[in-house]
Amino acid sequence: QDYRVWMQIRFPALDIHKLPAPHIIKGRLDEYVMGQEQAKKVISVGVYNHYKRIAAMEEQEKAKEAGDTNRMDWDVEIEKSNMLMLGPTGSGKTFLVQTLARILQVPLAITDATALTEAGYIGDDVESVISKLLANAENDVERAERGIVYIDEIDKIARKGENTSITRDVSGEGVQHALLKIIEGTVCSVAPIGARKVPNQSSTMIDTSNILFICGGAFDGLPKIINARTQDQGSIGFNAPVAVKKDNTSYESLNKIETQDLIKFGLVPEFVGRLPVIAILKDLDKVA
Repeated sequence: QDYRVWMQIRFPALDIHKLPAPHIIKGRLDEYVMGQEQAKKVISVGVYNHYKRIAAMEEQEKAKEAGDTNRMDWDVEIEKSNMLMLGPTGSGKTFLVQTLARILQVPLAITDATALTEAGYIGDDVESVISKLLANAENDVERAERGIVYIDEIDKIARKGENTSITRDVSGEGVQHALLKIIEGTVCSVAPIGARKVPNQSSTMIDTSNILFICGGAFDGLPKIINARTQDQGSIGFNAPVAVKKDNTSYESLNKIETQDLIKFGLVPEFVGRLPVIAILKDLDKVA
């Protein structure tokens, strides 16, 4: 209890109308996370934009209710920018998100994508992620609707091969399709943790359109796909340039990532489209 009080003094609950600037968020991350400068900058700006969007939408609603015609040009829907974190195992993806949630004092739910299954099959369905977030927000729906959900090991639910599977992949591609609407924004009914969904059950309705979803994974094998696209394949002949083969296991090539590489890895195009912000973490060096 004393620790919680100290945390509230050190990091007061997030007021979206008094958002700290991205460089201040990054400065606070610097106190806890060594290295990963580029990733911290991307995440700080992404989180700032996310909560700035919520504040702008609230002001827009107030202007509509007050009939302020001067500000009706704000009648523009801004789509939220969920994030994808790429980096080798042990580079600090989960720790970075945990630190961010602690700094902003927003509820956080961390789940493993490998534990999820498509709705209708044995296992946790995707709504269980939101129920975990609601529990961490102490059943405060308003706080939960401004929280952060971190889905780890997202690369483990990639479909096998580029072609669409003719059989049901209920723990892989099926989970990606089930996550689409929740990540984009929908109103879902959440059952209490541990309870199975049954008809006429008391459930809580939560709007996910203001929840920030961050997906993370090691994406082992992705550098090989990027190198195959970017490096010179060489040609045949006496005067043909000799192509130097690059290391296909190095994560350095992730800086050249494009959406087609993620699709080739096995993420469905619609899922990639809902994760527009990509943060790349480097492997830890000796100094870090």
